[in-house]
Amino acid sequence: MEESKPPISSSGGDDCLSWAARDPSGLLSPHTFTRRSVTSDDVSLKITHCGVCYADVIWTKNKHGDSKYPLVPGHEIAGVVNKVGSNVTRFKVGDHVGVGTFVNSCRECDYCDEGQEVSCVKGQVFTFNGVDYDGSVTKGGYSSHIVVHERYCYKIPVDYPLESAAPLLCAGVTVYAPMMRHNMNQPGKSLGVVGLGGLGHMAVKFGKAFGLHVTVFSTSVSKKEEALNLLGANNFVISSDHDQMKALAKSLDFVIDTASGDHAFDPYMSLLKIAGTYVLVGFPSEIKIQPATLNLGMRVLAGSVSGGTKVTQEMIDFCAAHKIYPNIEVIPIQKANEAIERVVKKDIKYRFVIDIENSLK
Repeated sequence: MEESKPPISSSGGDDCLSWAARDPSGLLSPHTFTRRSVTSDDVSLKITHCGVCYADVIWTKNKHGDSKYPLVPGHEIAGVVNKVGSNVTRFKVGDHVGVGTFVNSCRECDYCDEGQEVSCVKGQVFTFNGVDYDGSVTKGGYSSHIVVHERYCYKIPVDYPLESAAPLLCAGVTVYAPMMRHNMNQPGKSLGVVGLGGLGHMAVKFGKAFGLHVTVFSTSVSKKEEALNLLGANNFVISSDHDQMKALAKSLDFVIDTASGDHAFDPYMSLLKIAGTYVLVGFPSEIKIQPATLNLGMRVLAGSVSGGTKVTQEMIDFCAAHKIYPNIEVIPIQKANEAIERVVKKDIKYRFVIDIENSLK
């Protein structure tokens, strides 16, 4: 762990406006706390936008039993630099910056050295509800500003809208990272996307940008028109329709499964060609699979979570270069509770983004 530096900011320890949950009801309401002062390696950013992720539901409502209240959620953060420490070289005041799902790591292990801090052997420090190395509990992006070591900040091109950048920091990189790791950027290959939410719709967009033939699988026929016409998928299949599924047997090179609800795996696995790759990024309660489906097809079943600093910056740059933008619904923070409940009901196309700058007063 790098030696901590003394504070250099005379105005450090600024009050921070936020919305926080106080108990497992998850109900958010205004809350003021003090951010740490800006030290020599830190960047302070005025938050303009923050995406609403299912993680916000999990921890505001204490679904994992480890929530630390008052809890300020939000790990899809975009904003503008308003202060930098004396050692900071990558950012200057006025730059557009993003912060994702983690804000610290050991910076010593092999994974950190490779820019894969999400796999840090001592554990990544989550952007909210995490315990940082100084013992403080981290507080996320439903707030007016945040102070982060420059290593964990991302450059957002000035012509890429900040409200569109926010969902990239979790939803975007969570599908982009495994797509790159498993060489899915091969034009002409075929991709199946299971689930069409925040993650799934980004997988479709990346797949099309990579030149893949994209098939969307959903249990909801209502998503067909949007999948094909709005997102540009090549094919749409109702996963409960056995005839449609059977017709696609052994036809896909890759499958990305974004579904967190419990579902059967064998029907999707059987759609892969021999030696095809199935990546799970959702969190169902269990995985059940017939060994024959895996072994006889010589298929690969892989898991993944977000991504380290290296691939995250690469993903942002890719989105800017290819003009890939998440489909978002921008809301004021006063509608955050309603948004959380709508996320639970999957009533969003396809990501809420809170307009922090204009609504958090």
